[in-house]
Amino acid sequence: MNLTLPNNIFFFSILVLDVFGGLFVFSTVLAGLAFMFSASILLQILACALYNNWWPMLSALMYVLVPMPCLFFGGGSTHFLTSRDGGGWISAAKFLTGASAVGSIAIPAILRHAELIQTGAMCIEFVSFFILVCTVLCFHRASLEDDW
Repeated sequence: MNLTLPNNIFFFSILVLDVFGGLFVFSTVLAGLAFMFSASILLQILACALYNNWWPMLSALMYVLVPMPCLFFGGGSTHFLTSRDGGGWISAAKFLTGASAVGSIAIPAILRHAELIQTGAMCIEFVSFFILVCTVLCFHRASLEDDW
């Protein structure tokens, strides 16, 4: 079997493109997730800074509490959230994750009802939470793929 030089170069270039193409997709997805998360945090800060009122930062506390049940009870993975398997600790983790997520929506609404923040700040908080949820769902989807 005698392979000529152009065939070897062609095979090598396909191999290099396949390896770096996968790396490019990985980098693009990771950069996109980082951008979405940064946009969410930026909106969180803007909701406070634009209206000169830092009460909306209370919902940032919930952003810290949402992943804690996954870390403590789920082994750091989000796969248990979509499974029907359950036990005492897995059900507790699902409940705490849901309660934290509802708290992220409820805190700005309660602050608006108490007239501690303005309607614009509440809307910016909701958009920030929506972007954060989309980021988490995209991360969950990407972590399910075998390429990672």
